[in-house]
Amino acid sequence: MKPIEEYKEISDKEINAALDFAEKMVLKNLGEFTTKFQKAYSENNFYEPVDNTDWTGGFWTGEIWLAYENCLRNGRSEDAIKLRSAAEIQVESFLDRIENKIEVDHHDMGFLYTPSCVAAYKLTGNEKAKKAALLAADQLIKRFHPVGEFIQAWGPMNAPENYRLIIDCLLNLPLLYWASEETGDNKYRDIAEKHIHTAVRNVIRDDYSTWHTFFFNMETGEPDHGATCQGYRDGSAWARGQAWGIYGMACAYRYTKQEDYIEKFKNVTGYFLEHLPEDMIPFWDLEFTDGDDQPRDSSSAAIAACGMLEMCKYLNKDDADKYRSIAYKLMKSLYENYAVHSYDESNGLVLHSTYSNHSPYNTCNHYGVDECNIWGDYFYFEALTRMVCDWNQYW
Repeated sequence: MKPIEEYKEISDKEINAALDFAEKMVLKNLGEFTTKFQKAYSENNFYEPVDNTDWTGGFWTGEIWLAYENCLRNGRSEDAIKLRSAAEIQVESFLDRIENKIEVDHHDMGFLYTPSCVAAYKLTGNEKAKKAALLAADQLIKRFHPVGEFIQAWGPMNAPENYRLIIDCLLNLPLLYWASEETGDNKYRDIAEKHIHTAVRNVIRDDYSTWHTFFFNMETGEPDHGATCQGYRDGSAWARGQAWGIYGMACAYRYTKQEDYIEKFKNVTGYFLEHLPEDMIPFWDLEFTDGDDQPRDSSSAAIAACGMLEMCKYLNKDDADKYRSIAYKLMKSLYENYAVHSYDESNGLVLHSTYSNHSPYNTCNHYGVDECNIWGDYFYFEALTRMVCDWNQYW
């Protein structure tokens, strides 16, 4: 990778063109994806409609809300009404899902309910959305282990093979802070902060790469060991996990104001940047670089850009300018080399993501490789939105 100063930033013209296309793509997709949701990943670059049962559905609803906001900013009220109507239909689905406990026994309540229902409540005051999101927060805190002070990611509670957290959960925690703000009950915030501190102490390695998952002793709560599920191998740095670390540290600082989290953000971000290939868009694991016959994960670049843009709010001017510029450079490469620019090409927004890639050293299934994925599209749209306004974030 050449010196980062030599890369160009995405221009205002390109940002506006990308936002315009994203809005139009979402509107175009409403016919197929209003009572149904986009699958987590595309197949041959096109998403299929599915029911609201996966951990990823909130990202599609979040895209609808981002498109709604874009329409309002640009005075397209008729399209804004269409988008709001579709998103509110999906809010009903999320309320039904949490009330009837449909596939909610995991930690991804934030990914599901923040960009869908918290967003709906913040934007429109939708009371059903508020109810759904608070129920989701209640569901999430049920997975908290006082022994170890963390939220268990997956699997039956107290199962030894699943007594662990994963780095992704840092993005589920804003749901709990929001719940405390809305209810005045600090139990949600207290659990979120305990999990943050436990995660940050354990998932960041000495070289500032990150573990995907981290296990604890069930009896004592003491740290046990790190491992990967979705990375290439235990000692490597799964690209999306490192990106969750970037955005997660920005959120961690936002909510806790713990000063040493600024340095941790810089270090985790630095590791990510030092392991990028020539076009700045990572391979699916940071072990790989130019010349390796491995798939990319464009979604990781979009997540990282959002994290940097968020953290800029809390840094001194020089540091804020630095990370903002890097985010704009990441988005330049995504826009030029990875984004969808034609409806015939895909019904998604960003190509060449990786959901789950099998290796000789992990247990992953092989799917969603070199495809669009729904969170990659969402965070690409979010980053663009952050670039044109003082965004009242969903997270």
